[in-house]
Amino acid sequence: MADSFILSCESTVDLPYSYVSGRNIPVLFYSYLANGQEYIDDMGRDPEALPHFYEMLKAGTLPSTSQLNTFQYTEFFEELLKKGDLLHIAFGSGMTGSVKNALEAAEALREKYPERRLIVVDSLCSSSGYGLLVDMAADMRDRGDSMEAIAAWVEQNRNKVHHQFFSTDLKYFKRSGRVSGAAATVGAILNICPIMRLDDKGRIIAYDKVRGKKNAIRETLRTMEAHVQDGVNYAGKCFVCHSNCPVEAEETKAAVQARFPHISGEIRVCDIGTIIASHCGPGTVAVFFMGDERQPDRKG
Repeated sequence: MADSFILSCESTVDLPYSYVSGRNIPVLFYSYLANGQEYIDDMGRDPEALPHFYEMLKAGTLPSTSQLNTFQYTEFFEELLKKGDLLHIAFGSGMTGSVKNALEAAEALREKYPERRLIVVDSLCSSSGYGLLVDMAADMRDRGDSMEAIAAWVEQNRNKVHHQFFSTDLKYFKRSGRVSGAAATVGAILNICPIMRLDDKGRIIAYDKVRGKKNAIRETLRTMEAHVQDGVNYAGKCFVCHSNCPVEAEETKAAVQARFPHISGEIRVCDIGTIIASHCGPGTVAVFFMGDERQPDRKG
């Protein structure tokens, strides 16, 4: 008999809600503040939400985001625990401190529901890389793997989910401190694209820069080939996501598909959600794949 449990995640998986709900994965939603109003990171449920978000950015609004608090996790977990055991894969701690609140909520609820199993795992991933990890966990669940086996697999493999990305707009990375003001100004003039990745702690590392998006795509492919499982024979899943630059995302997808023709299924192209985009702004393209262990913060 297959293990019966609920698999859940947070909205920063940056996959369409229709896809996640179709896979029977409940979602806890983040929110952001803009112009004194709170907006939900709704994962595409409202087709006008993301265009409105970018219109606000264009008008000069700087959104702010915050952690999910212990009460939000408690409320979310408790409703699910009433139905069964729960495995929750959380947004990576390299991006937010929310997972600490998730662990605190889980500890209290285990006392309240001693008959239930409740496991919280830090994904150490972000955006559609986090989504890729959750998607693979759902594959395992659907094959009948146990909740404990999936949690262990996630912990053992989360640092093999590579997040390789570049940006054609440095303004928001300047705001986040990833590049200096001078570098952002020069970059804008010279059409410089920083090349970035997540390190082993799930933090953003800007480790190189190239001139122009074609070179950025070329460098992304070179790095992917160096780290992906089985090189050009990679047969795992691959996701691509973008922040309001669908043309660049499709160009990147086509280039990845040509270089790695054995990728499992269609390369899924997703929108970067409002929470991640509040920090990266428009013009970012990311590629996610399974590879070797992500490395600490050092060049290369």
